[in-house]
Amino acid sequence: MINPDLIPKTILFVKEKLENAEGGHDWFHIERVYKNTLLISKNEACDTAVVQLGALLHDIADSKFHNGDETVGPRIAREFLESENVDEEIIEHVVNIIENISYKGGNFEKKFTSIELNVVQDADRLDAIGAIGIARTFNYGGFKNRMLYDPEIAPNSSMSKEEYKNNDSPTLNHFYEKLLLLKDKMNTETGKQIAQERHRYMEGFLAQFYAEWEGEK
Repeated sequence: MINPDLIPKTILFVKEKLENAEGGHDWFHIERVYKNTLLISKNEACDTAVVQLGALLHDIADSKFHNGDETVGPRIAREFLESENVDEEIIEHVVNIIENISYKGGNFEKKFTSIELNVVQDADRLDAIGAIGIARTFNYGGFKNRMLYDPEIAPNSSMSKEEYKNNDSPTLNHFYEKLLLLKDKMNTETGKQIAQERHRYMEGFLAQFYAEWEGEK
């Protein structure tokens, strides 16, 4: 059991921390992942408190915005939860979710597994695909001043974790390096079902993009 005030307090804490965050990794991203988590968790035998806290704190300090330092987010989350006198077992579980949720090129071995991680990871990945996924991708590309597309630069879908972190290829390549791969990496049945439709939407967008690029439409 957790204090009934903990979730509202966590929401306020995250809103404050992410007040000036980049548009694809701001409070509204967290809120969408939180909603996705509640939806998916209805069909999974999981710890409700852990998935809610994991969803709310999973991007409290994304390493992309902290010079690649992956320790900042887990540390901030732990300090907050300790300040709220949360049980160590729950804190450890939430920290493990934060440390293992990211895609990181898709070519690394997770050091931790749980139903709760599966739920939050699916919820986060759903926000990376579909209409919102497309919007977030181009928002981040603009934030990093990347080209929209360059036919001469081929996507690389077999990057190492370090190559993925340092990748600065055109925004459209990200569809092939991550977004289109997520459908087959979902953990839960609910996540898989929702991902199918969002995947099809992205395929339609890409077909339209290429047609317009070539002056066919």
